[in-house]
Amino acid sequence: MGRPATVLLSSGAVCLALLLSSCAPPEAGADADTAETQDAPSAPGTTPAATPASTDPPSGSPSTAPPDADPGWATYTTPDGGLSFDHPGDWTVVVSTPAPPEGVAVAVEDGAGRRLASLRTDLVTGAVCPAKVPYSLLDSEPLPALTQASGTPMFVFEGRTDPAVADPVAASTLAYGITSGPLPEGTTACPIAHFFTWPPSGAAFGGVYDPYEIYPGKPMHIDTPQAYMETEEYQRIRTMLTSLRPAG
Repeated sequence: MGRPATVLLSSGAVCLALLLSSCAPPEAGADADTAETQDAPSAPGTTPAATPASTDPPSGSPSTAPPDADPGWATYTTPDGGLSFDHPGDWTVVVSTPAPPEGVAVAVEDGAGRRLASLRTDLVTGAVCPAKVPYSLLDSEPLPALTQASGTPMFVFEGRTDPAVADPVAASTLAYGITSGPLPEGTTACPIAHFFTWPPSGAAFGGVYDPYEIYPGKPMHIDTPQAYMETEEYQRIRTMLTSLRPAG
């Protein structure tokens, strides 16, 4: 897979300045999430059973082995039956509690409980562009399975560096996600806003990369996005995000 030329970001910790701004309800919160049930998974391709009457939100289809995929992976279908994606079998899909009034909100966590990506549908999408800042496109891939009349969304891994922020640690933002917006031209761009067109309005599926995050088992020497892209974790995240597709 070819990768475009990269504008090197200044080193520093990452904080996501704009990923789901101007949206309706917030994404799933870590304090109020419930993990999906993975015991006794249903057969691939079957429709999730109806959820019994309960005050608890639906948890979506139990993960099942995706066709033509690594046997260590599973497929998750959202509670509304609208979207599916594949994920490593040792990662967990967590559903928002309470469920948003419209759409679905789920997050994907690794075996240690680190949140790697969040999926939210039925968003009223929009973003402001207070100023353009230095931009880098690190990785991209079109996703034809998500094509709408407005075009074909893309998976992107990109960064921004704000020259107005004196602290280089706080100046950089790096995030991966799916976007329907056109790729920026030139070396500057608006803040990151990963939304893609999906009925009835929009959706978001992505996460943030923080090269300075400390966690058990973190590989050494991955304090640049270029090094991170060579890790198994990034490759698994990329495969998961690019597997998003209509369910069924």
